[in-house]
Amino acid sequence: MAKKYAIGIDYGTLSGRAVLVDLENGHEVSDHVTDYHHAVIDEYLPGTDITLEHEWALQHPHDYLDVLMNSVPAVIKQARIQAEDVIGIGIDFTACTMLPIDKQGEPLSFDQKWKNRPHSWCKLWKHHAAQPEANSINELAEQRGEEFLPRYGGKISSEWMIAKIWQVLNEDEEIYQETDQFIEATDWVISKMTGSITKNSCTAGYKAIWHKRDGYPSKEFFKALDPRLENLTETKLRGEIVPLGSKAGELTEEMAEKMGLLAGTAVAVGNVDAHAAMPAVGVVTPGKLVMAMGTSICHTILGEKETLVEGMCGVVEDGIIPGYLGYEAGQSAVGDIFGWFVEQNVPAHVYEQAKQEGLNVHQWLENAAKKLAPGQSGILALDWWNGNRSVLVDTELSGLFIGMTLQTKPEELYRALLEATAFGTRKIVDAFHHQGVEVDELFACGGLPQKNQLLMQIYADVTNRPIKIAASKQTPALGAAMFGAVAAGIEKGGYETIVDAAKAMARVKDEVYTPIPQNVEIYQKLYEEYSQLHDYFGRGANDVMKRLKNLRTYQ
Repeated sequence: MAKKYAIGIDYGTLSGRAVLVDLENGHEVSDHVTDYHHAVIDEYLPGTDITLEHEWALQHPHDYLDVLMNSVPAVIKQARIQAEDVIGIGIDFTACTMLPIDKQGEPLSFDQKWKNRPHSWCKLWKHHAAQPEANSINELAEQRGEEFLPRYGGKISSEWMIAKIWQVLNEDEEIYQETDQFIEATDWVISKMTGSITKNSCTAGYKAIWHKRDGYPSKEFFKALDPRLENLTETKLRGEIVPLGSKAGELTEEMAEKMGLLAGTAVAVGNVDAHAAMPAVGVVTPGKLVMAMGTSICHTILGEKETLVEGMCGVVEDGIIPGYLGYEAGQSAVGDIFGWFVEQNVPAHVYEQAKQEGLNVHQWLENAAKKLAPGQSGILALDWWNGNRSVLVDTELSGLFIGMTLQTKPEELYRALLEATAFGTRKIVDAFHHQGVEVDELFACGGLPQKNQLLMQIYADVTNRPIKIAASKQTPALGAAMFGAVAAGIEKGGYETIVDAAKAMARVKDEVYTPIPQNVEIYQKLYEEYSQLHDYFGRGANDVMKRLKNLRTYQ
């Protein structure tokens, strides 16, 4: 019997990557990355001189289709297999990445009539311009004692669906009225493959305030928020919501031809990147926190009961693994912070030395930072370059360095940033653990754990917990492929459940980062200092960050 395969596609912030996976053992046979031609649109609308305001982050939906038409045929060609041996396909996405579509299911930005209107475009997860709407949602929900609010750590984020939709309504009502549905990008891409819209419970639960038993917030709440939103959920958010592992449909003839696959290939419902990663590292039971580490970090963990945790992004029944409550938290910028530092703040001599040593600048800085002991530089940072997603849930916060002198070196600042993101993760771990969602060990996946050993040792030391590293370099894509295998089912050579798929296909490396006792002791002292700064600037004692941002906005 011929081997059977599934394809997983991971849609990130700057690119999409496809992985062809052997269903017998989870081996990644081939992979291919397609960079988004338009990347993140945060200054001008493509092809125009129309400027975007602060905190906007858009994308071009056609970039997502390019991934299907470029990367999928590429992995088939590399592996030299037959299309009929691919039994399923699954995708995952950054979220909430939302776009308005017309009655034909096409993005409004594809229409010549609307393409010069910013609100017709796809809003990326890190679009933060809906913060005023998020603030109003939170104020009203708290006043009314809405039951949904504690499930999201007490605050709904500006990154999520409802705040983004309301921003469209407030700033361009014509686009709102023209929109037939507001849809997650992951569900839209699935609709392009299958020919029909199928909405997944993961993005609905974590990003659109949907609950398995209670549904969306009430019409009364939306009417109180804005009378124009009263019928939102039954009109522009309408449609059945189906659980992860479900089959969304089958590949259409048209898309099969473009992707180099067979029509009728099973397509799983869409998923979120970090959530898809959990089964890919074999985590299908509580006590293990998975960090999907890249431009940002998403933290996910399973629980057996619904517990309220400060600042969590959400708790959703069956939201990650069937039979468990899936908890999510996150940090809005991690790799992005390191990238900002290298691009904007590193002196020329570092670039020159790195080039002489045959290293990239990140590698050179890591090597230099390794020579420093914890606390040696006397520098501390707050990791809020893109706001705070957990536990404060406040996108209006900003980054901070403290302790710099005229002797401060680039590698000292770089290490302080590594440590700051670890302290941010420690805040999240502590929030879960202290509320009874136990965190016994950490698992890490994504680009950062593969590239930066110092970073992972710092995380182990700061959290005082062992960290296991995913064997896959494309862990979310591997998880997406697993869900594709579940969508195909046993009769096609796949699996009955995601737990069965994880038992056969999940992989982690043998190496484990274990805490170094003397480092743990020093980092505990630094973490206490971090916590004081965290609360002083983040909990209202001094709102200087917001005042400065407000001055910038109105200049």
